[in-house]
Amino acid sequence: MNKPAILGGKPAFTPALPFLRPFLPSYEVMENDLKSIFSSGILTKGKYLKEYESVLKRHLGVDHAVGVSSCTLGLVMVLRCLELKGNVIVPSFTFPSTIHAIMWNKLTPLFVDCHNETFNLDPSLVEKAINSETSAILAVHIFGNPADVEVLEDIARRYKLKLIFDTAHGFGSELNGKPLGIYGCAEVFSTSPTKLLITGEGGVVTTGDDELAEKIRIGIEYGNPGDYDCLFAGLNARLSEINSLTGIYSFSLLEENAKIRNRLVELYKKYLSSIPGITFQKINGKSSYKDFAILVGSEYGLSRDHLWRALESEGVITRRYFYPPNHLQKALKYLNSNYNLPVTEEIAERVLCLPIYSSMSDDVIAKVSEVIYRIYEARDEIKSNQLLAVSSQV
Repeated sequence: MNKPAILGGKPAFTPALPFLRPFLPSYEVMENDLKSIFSSGILTKGKYLKEYESVLKRHLGVDHAVGVSSCTLGLVMVLRCLELKGNVIVPSFTFPSTIHAIMWNKLTPLFVDCHNETFNLDPSLVEKAINSETSAILAVHIFGNPADVEVLEDIARRYKLKLIFDTAHGFGSELNGKPLGIYGCAEVFSTSPTKLLITGEGGVVTTGDDELAEKIRIGIEYGNPGDYDCLFAGLNARLSEINSLTGIYSFSLLEENAKIRNRLVELYKKYLSSIPGITFQKINGKSSYKDFAILVGSEYGLSRDHLWRALESEGVITRRYFYPPNHLQKALKYLNSNYNLPVTEEIAERVLCLPIYSSMSDDVIAKVSEVIYRIYEARDEIKSNQLLAVSSQV
């Protein structure tokens, strides 16, 4: 068997295998509509935004779909328009923008541990965390894995809390045979280049609440209802016509994209399941697999960071999502809180997301998996080589 690159062998991928490649519609397909945008001079609030929102409303089965310039600003605006106070229950194992939206609204994140199999917010711990200052629950569908929405909705109903979902990874996911987007007070999707539905940069807020939808539409227009007599301090979070057009054409690829992702994940699992110490996220419903995460356990013989470094040497780019978890990040030091989140911290230290994108061939999946096995076979030599020790700072 070939020596791993980290021990001086030849890298498996030259040039390096990227972590992702956006699954985009072709320029030729979009060309005439792009020319129409430029010739009209209407770059925002035009017909393509309306069409894009209508397409998503029908697909998701929701009353309102509001295009926004990013998922982050969508979350900021939802929290603002709900007029929340106090603290918001939220997982620490999530992308930082989930937490930053809370902070921008001068609310306090109240971190609750995640489930050790699904990586989502653990509903059994949510109810215990509620206190007199709690006004909402902000749950996340991690990597596209649907959260336990029915239990969370029950808790929110009984305690009269607002329930919001960060559904950044959610296009392509399903629960009970239906797309996400209909749960809680609102859900907020991302359509940035790492997602299955892409607008370039952007997001979508979905809700069945007419009043909330209207507030959000005003809020993303600086708080201006149309007469420039602003009702509250809003911001500019509009989605442009070019982004909306890209989203319309990207939507036509969504079903195929999700199907390919799920097939590639099954292939990864087929090759990796026999390797000691490698396990996978437990899926509730159907995941978009915006990311495919493996858990690196002690039986593998190397830490997640050793594997991460060894794969980098092989030209395989991976991501250590979400490390460090939010409650340990510098931005949250002001809280001065000693959170007890053992599952979050363990998962953050063990999760490694492997390359996955819809243009990836079966042979590449097989090769990446073979490299992970080859590194496992050389685990003792890698671990004993002091020159390869992984610093806690990497």
